[in-house]
Amino acid sequence: MRRVKTLLLQCWDLLLTAGPVLALAIGLVVLAYQVLDPNPPRTLSLATGPAQSAYAEFGARYAQALRRQGIQVTLRESRGSQDNLALLQAGQVDAAFVHGGAGTSALPGEETPPAGLVSLSTVFREPVWVFYRRAAVRRPPNARTRPPLESLAPMAGWRVNIGPEGSGGPPLMRRLLRANGLDPAAMTLSHLEATPAVVDLLDGRLDALVLVSAPESPLVRMLLITPGIGLLDFAQAEAYARRIPQISPVSLPRGVVDLARDLPAQDVRLLAANTTLVVAETTHPALQQLLVQAADRIHGEPNWFQRKGEFPRRDGSDLPLAAEAQRFFDSGAPLLQRHLPFWLANLIDRMWVVLVSIVAVLIPLTRVVPPLYDYRIRSRIFRWYGRLREIEDQLGPDTTQRDALLAELDDIDARVEKLPVPLSYAEELYALRSHIQLVRRRVMPARPLSA
Repeated sequence: MRRVKTLLLQCWDLLLTAGPVLALAIGLVVLAYQVLDPNPPRTLSLATGPAQSAYAEFGARYAQALRRQGIQVTLRESRGSQDNLALLQAGQVDAAFVHGGAGTSALPGEETPPAGLVSLSTVFREPVWVFYRRAAVRRPPNARTRPPLESLAPMAGWRVNIGPEGSGGPPLMRRLLRANGLDPAAMTLSHLEATPAVVDLLDGRLDALVLVSAPESPLVRMLLITPGIGLLDFAQAEAYARRIPQISPVSLPRGVVDLARDLPAQDVRLLAANTTLVVAETTHPALQQLLVQAADRIHGEPNWFQRKGEFPRRDGSDLPLAAEAQRFFDSGAPLLQRHLPFWLANLIDRMWVVLVSIVAVLIPLTRVVPPLYDYRIRSRIFRWYGRLREIEDQLGPDTTQRDALLAELDDIDARVEKLPVPLSYAEELYALRSHIQLVRRRVMPARPLSA
């Protein structure tokens, strides 16, 4: 029992001695945790696009990828790139897909990227698909068949759906039409969603429709194999790209849609805008890192317009590259995340520099703990020397007084005998008891001898 009491008292002494340093360490760690905010939110909102669009398809893949890391992704449908930018700037979503030029001025030379947003990467090319009813093309005199459409100029007077306002299609198409000398105000342009526009095209209520979408869109794939529906071949794709900086020429290779049916029957020249995964600067860095890692897995595979590993890319965006994306492109995923659960790897990755700094500050402070502990234990022993000195100072001829001093010495000896101290300080304890006996001998000879 005495050993247990001594052990508990030692622990209490050590706690009291090291307590201020320990409290300071805990306070610094808590402060660093609050400032760095290492653990990300468990939810993320991602603006995609209309239903059945490539944005919606990719959004579902991102949700699945982040779900494995314990992050719940809320997909928000929108009308397209411009809506997504508005949602980002209003703080209603954390991330969104935006194609090049959607947030800049329509006038060349006045491109001003929106503030407060950063790019995680350019993730894929988004071609401009102009599908038309072959029957709407005028047949030249003495020609047996209608020629394929290779320019926007013959579409004067057509009924054309250029996509809903708020998407990236309408402003881009207006620039393309003006580049061909066509006045959009003089044309019959509509702004239907993609699905009802496809229905109207197949039913003959539209002559053409425009989709700005990746080839993963189910509607694009369906229209490419629909009889009677043609795809505009931009014969002047290079010229368009020189005049409109946010687009680039791409080619749909012959047979890539269906090799057995040789669809398309020849290479088709198209225009494409680069699509960027955009986040608000305030989006948690750990979520940004997860998104760019997911982009690497989702968009790294080949498709009709890219080779394996071509995307994601750090360039090709109107927006500055986020620091987390720069880190990923420079060195890949953080080392710890390759071997540890995400939450633990992220916590260590974001806290280790601060923790090392805190340790560096605390090491000099910990040097005072042993001397303080030593002083605390020794003071428990040495304080009795003050009592012994008082007893010696009170020595006199009075026998009654000496009896009282001996009684006090007996009390001191009894208390010291029960004094709990570590074994390493037993030498000081026994020295004290020896000194008590020494003082007792000085007191006792002065007592009168009994008869």
